[in-house]
Amino acid sequence: MKKIIRFGVSIDSELLKKFDKVIHKKGYFNRSEAIRDLIRDNLIEEEWKDKEKEVAGTITIIFDHNVGNIPNKLLDIQHKHHENIVSTTHVHIDEESCLEVLVVEGKPSEIIRLADKLKSMKGVKQGKLVMSSKKI
Repeated sequence: MKKIIRFGVSIDSELLKKFDKVIHKKGYFNRSEAIRDLIRDNLIEEEWKDKEKEVAGTITIIFDHNVGNIPNKLLDIQHKHHENIVSTTHVHIDEESCLEVLVVEGKPSEIIRLADKLKSMKGVKQGKLVMSSKKI
């Protein structure tokens, strides 16, 4: 188990009230865990700025499978970036909409380029890249 270090934080009372309200709404049991999550998120953002670092994440897209042969176009893009795609999941939401989640890893620029290609395709209704880390 990693060593836990306690430290003090000075904060404006109004800011703390707002923070407590948000973390309670999100279901945190204490401020420490919420602060740890904020620190992790910030470290992940910094990691994605390092062009040489290997990162991980997910790309989620929702698309209309009836638009312009989009399933095959999406597959073509995925095959061209196979070195970055660890896994995919395809879900049929309704008669026309599909959801795909791609688990990805590689250099930040490669992952961002792949996400942008997928999100910008005609027929994609929504797309989101969630950045994560291979180390944190």
